Amino acid sequence: MRAAVKAPPSYEKMPMTEETKSKYSKTGDRIFRLIAAMCAMMAFVIIIGIFLSLVHGSELSLKKFGFRFLISQSWNPVTGEFGALSSIYGTLVSTFIAMVIAVPMSLVIALFLVELAPPFLSKTVGYSIELLAAIPSIIYGMWGLFVFAPFMSDHIQVFMGDHLGFLPLFQGPPMGIGMLTAGIILALMILPFISTVMRDVFLMVPPVVKEAGYGMGATTYEVTKDVVVKYGIEGLVGASFLGLGRALGETMAVTFVIGNSHAISASLFEPGNSIASTLANEFTEASEPLYLHSLIELGLILFIITFIIQAAAQIWLKRLNRDVGIR
Repeated sequence: MRAAVKAPPSYEKMPMTEETKSKYSKTGDRIFRLIAAMCAMMAFVIIIGIFLSLVHGSELSLKKFGFRFLISQSWNPVTGEFGALSSIYGTLVSTFIAMVIAVPMSLVIALFLVELAPPFLSKTVGYSIELLAAIPSIIYGMWGLFVFAPFMSDHIQVFMGDHLGFLPLFQGPPMGIGMLTAGIILALMILPFISTVMRDVFLMVPPVVKEAGYGMGATTYEVTKDVVVKYGIEGLVGASFLGLGRALGETMAVTFVIGNSHAISASLFEPGNSIASTLANEFTEASEPLYLHSLIELGLILFIITFIIQAAAQIWLKRLNRDVGIR
């Protein structure tokens, strides 16, 4: 009688050895690193691609005007003369006004929500600020044109002209629209972003660090200034530049209230324009190749301005960290 032949052992039921587990783990780590590296490089490739496409799209303007495009105020589609100076000026001035207003207000709001407000009030105000960030920019623009601009014309600009009219910044007729109105609208738009990030930064400060300050006899103001703010300085600067990035590229809200005039004036009451508002107003009208390429070059300039500001921010942040002793 033939002996029964034993079936080979089932590999599915065999326990996985430590060597096999290690091999699978290393393979998974390599795949994860490859995917993570590809995602990180994708951002870099997209930035380079945008830059090259802007350079290619502004080729005619670059060849004809060269450096003169940056220092010329002329903008005449009929004669084919274009210059970016007024748009650059309007972009920088309106953004500067917005940052001067929004950053201190955001810092105070964030400190109030984290350090001073009771929990119920902190949550309620925090949710309200986050809702402001969800409002579309075109709504800000319409509100600015139909509600805020008349208020500026009837009250704010009249008051500033009467009391500060001896300064060139506050001279001229109170029209409501203009650089000052655009800067204030921008400040209202970026304030929710900056204050929300600053609040989250303050919430991440370890309680033991603040308790140590109180234990040494420091007041709430001293703990806030010397402990909380210094601990989260990197996040605060990051929040400020997050708002700056939105202010530089904001289009519709600024287009509604800035006046859209290719002119440079020392008065903040006078209408002006920004790079983004010029692109929004005139891109669909650019039928001539030189006109279109000049508008694309404006986009290239805005791209370069943003890059320079971000690079300067990183350099300044490293120096600031060294001064306060973080690194």
